[in-house]
Amino acid sequence: MLRSDGLQLVHEYTLNEALRRHMYAVELAMRAMAERAGEDPERWGLVGLVHDFDYERFPNAAHSATEEHPADGVRILAARGLPEDMQRAILGHATYCGIPRDTPMAKALFGVDELCGFLVACALVRPSRSLADLEVSSVKKKLKDKGFARGVNREDVYRGAEELGMPLDDLIAFLLQALRPHERVIGLGSA
Repeated sequence: MLRSDGLQLVHEYTLNEALRRHMYAVELAMRAMAERAGEDPERWGLVGLVHDFDYERFPNAAHSATEEHPADGVRILAARGLPEDMQRAILGHATYCGIPRDTPMAKALFGVDELCGFLVACALVRPSRSLADLEVSSVKKKLKDKGFARGVNREDVYRGAEELGMPLDDLIAFLLQALRPHERVIGLGSA
């Protein structure tokens, strides 16, 4: 499965532009994480790109491990030839699926997913609407504000850094550096 195949799925299944941008951000973060780990940025990036492609069409309010997001999406991806390790990483990003995050790819996806969403939310409330002037200390302060970006699971943010073996400050700084050059792709920065 190629990136172009993944992008086609994202556009076919996801109408919400903010959700598409989230997947682009996670793709960029995963590419950077792959380079850091000496792994294949194409494979890791594809996992980041398609991890939520089914979220809009198959919402999973009940947190079923076998139905709806991400299980339905992974079945579609498997039918299109996505390798099993990539399928498991996508299933593992949803803790309710019960799939262990036992590979560097799976740990990276879990570690960057919620945090990418949070970083974008932090940037959107800044006058600059940019990551360029967003600092780690500001992000950490916002993490403590339970009323801000309520949809972001703070426990997953902290657990993701822990599973990666990275101090949260370092993970935030790393992702800011990875995403800043591409912020227009994810809907940030000046128009």
